[in-house]
Amino acid sequence: MSTRAQGRQAELLQRADNPDTGDELPEGKVRAEPVAVGADESGLRLDRWFRRRYPAVAHGTLERLLRTGQVRVDGHRATAGERLEVGQRVRVPSSIQAAPAEARTVRIRADDRTDPGAAEELRRRVLHRDAHVIVIDKPAGLAVQGGSKMVRHLDGMLDALTFDGERPRLVHRLDKDTSGVLVLARSAKAAALLTRAFREGRVQKVYWAVVVGAPATAEGRISQPLAKRFGVSGERVGADDDGLPAVTGYRVIERAGRQAAWLALYPQTGRTHQLRAHCVLLGTPILGDGKYGGAAAFREGEDTAGQLHLHARAISFPHPAGGEVTVTAPISPHMRTTFRFFGFSEHLGNDMSGGGTTSGQSPRAAPSQRRPAPRPHPVRSRKG
Repeated sequence: MSTRAQGRQAELLQRADNPDTGDELPEGKVRAEPVAVGADESGLRLDRWFRRRYPAVAHGTLERLLRTGQVRVDGHRATAGERLEVGQRVRVPSSIQAAPAEARTVRIRADDRTDPGAAEELRRRVLHRDAHVIVIDKPAGLAVQGGSKMVRHLDGMLDALTFDGERPRLVHRLDKDTSGVLVLARSAKAAALLTRAFREGRVQKVYWAVVVGAPATAEGRISQPLAKRFGVSGERVGADDDGLPAVTGYRVIERAGRQAAWLALYPQTGRTHQLRAHCVLLGTPILGDGKYGGAAAFREGEDTAGQLHLHARAISFPHPAGGEVTVTAPISPHMRTTFRFFGFSEHLGNDMSGGGTTSGQSPRAAPSQRRPAPRPHPVRSRKG
């Protein structure tokens, strides 16, 4: 960091060390108003939210402000990794808010290094589009949001999906290595309504996973609270009875003897890495998930085992204009290869098969009405 930058950080800290929480303020000083989290910022980590709005504030400075309680979320102390939701209010010291506007405002635009071909490929992945929402088939390996050393990410490519309206807004996330359906809002109003639907549990999601081994029962429910842990391998979650509630339903669609199984997963909560952690607790780590399954998540002779075999197959959500939309995404190429390797028959999961909306309408069609949940398919087993 340059001498000038270090001086600026010291100035910010010195001025922020006198928080504007007292009843009396020095003459000429204005009390800082809490900053509301916008709809397009929902789901961001607090440190990344700060990086967008106040890029002059170094991460170390933010950590000190958090430790001393000078930065708070909805009045309570927070951590840098806390996820924000639309409408929450972040207390930011007045000295930081007073920084020049051009130093505070950072708009994430399409990455200049994204060639036209990549933008066109993203547009081809649109499964559903109307005046309020866009649903895409996110490819495995593409991060949804940027971070340290993360140059290419969906958030930086959304200008490619502007079409004839506003730049789309993220309302939920998928892990970088998870493929499948991802919902985008086309306006601030739609983003607020969709974010609320996710928060209130009014969105139904179905994931497909190939796991190593097979569960002892054909279907069931995993209810195990999870908590974040930090170690040499980075952030991960683990079972913790004092953690956040996490519930996942599962159904075995097909087995390859004792080698592997194809599961349908139904998350009833939305914790970070919930499905990956719950599959390990079930005794069947997701194929390719070395982070949670270790060596047990890999099999010899399976060419695509190095990739995570988790796919967001379908999503059903309340449409901002009324009714509900259900959209499905075709499985990713590496999972299709694995299906062939184990002899899985994709049509057995046809409760939500075939890309696009379940109504059979075109991707630009009006919202379809919600259909009754499908009956479970019988479990089919193959010798392995």
